[in-house]
Amino acid sequence: MAEHPDAALIRRGFEAWTRGDMEAVGALMTSDCTHHSPGESQISGHIKGRDNVLDMYRRMFELTRGEMRVELQSITVDGRGHAVAANRFYATREDVCLGIEMNGALVFTVIGGKISDIDECVEDIDVSDAFWGQAG
Repeated sequence: MAEHPDAALIRRGFEAWTRGDMEAVGALMTSDCTHHSPGESQISGHIKGRDNVLDMYRRMFELTRGEMRVELQSITVDGRGHAVAANRFYATREDVCLGIEMNGALVFTVIGGKISDIDECVEDIDVSDAFWGQAG
């Protein structure tokens, strides 16, 4: 059975993000895409607009000096423009003694074959906030 188009879109996004290919990630998003990142850290908030979302992703790579990865565990779709991607996130930072290893999920809204909204869920918001730190 062929993979649902929304699942294939999300899989391509994870593959591009893992490579650090923000141009490819951006091509999968609507121009007004919003990423909702939980917590109170420097990467938290409602990041509106594709360019701002990509800047946040670049900031994550900068903070971890590229020492982060996401293992995609599953993608579940509803056939009505929603997809949930369960994953495990790993990262380290020089200025933080311990790295982070955490389960999470991203809830995507897909409109016209592009990602228009990303709602991020993490296993432990406090641990995530401590890892990412406050805006400097």
